[in-house]
Amino acid sequence: MKKGISLLAILALLGCKEDLVKKPEHLIEKSKMMDIMYDLALLEAVKYQNPAVLDYNQIRPKQFIYKKYKIDSLQFAQNNIYYAADYKNYKIMFESVVKRIANEKKRVNSVIKLEEKKDKIRIDKLKKKSQLAKKSKDSIATLKTKKGSYMELKEWKH
Repeated sequence: MKKGISLLAILALLGCKEDLVKKPEHLIEKSKMMDIMYDLALLEAVKYQNPAVLDYNQIRPKQFIYKKYKIDSLQFAQNNIYYAADYKNYKIMFESVVKRIANEKKRVNSVIKLEEKKDKIRIDKLKKKSQLAKKSKDSIATLKTKKGSYMELKEWKH
């Protein structure tokens, strides 16, 4: 109950963007902010799905973002508050990021399926080559056996 009231109070305060939140001195443009949100979402997903990858590569998500976009933590925080103060536009930005993630997931899944098909074709070709090589060996062995039998027959007649 307390959390709900707190959330409503915060949303009400954020709804008054012009009164409470001033435009940051170093405003990050909206498209760049959405890119930052996208990258943060991906890094956070990696952090929770496979934290060893980040640890192994010594990547700290927020520091990575700051370096990549040449911003600092204060600039990011001020801009995030500024954009979040306009709840409707922030929600649209967030939905756009979610849609981008979904599209990227579809693209990656398509690439994975394509690679799996290619791998299956490669495996099938290797199996066929192996089977042909085995048949070839069997044919040679049969010929040797037949030739040996013919030679033995020829020697036996003499």
